[in-house]
Amino acid sequence: MESIVKQALLYDFYGELLTEHQKSVYEDYILNDIGLSEIALERGISRQGVHDLVKRCGKILEGYEEKLHLVEKFLKAKDEVANIEKLAIKLEETKDIELVKEITKITQSILEEM
Repeated sequence: MESIVKQALLYDFYGELLTEHQKSVYEDYILNDIGLSEIALERGISRQGVHDLVKRCGKILEGYEEKLHLVEKFLKAKDEVANIEKLAIKLEETKDIELVKEITKITQSILEEM
């Protein structure tokens, strides 16, 4: 997964667990694509301080993901739903009963994960 997309997903799931200051700086850098120097200037801290804070936040968010696996489960469910959609379209065209069984199996898998 692309690094920025991964960081944004981690923030979406776990960002509320950061402090307000951490959230603000991390959002500016990751989501708003503001440079380290510009963030540092706006906040009156060093560029290195901003860099360290962004790295620390990334490690904190990754730590939550290692323990909870919410992003992993979300991406897996998203893939399975996309698969269900493909099968449903094919089912509409072919009326194949085996596809119904496969859709049921996938939906049960998703429900068990939740």
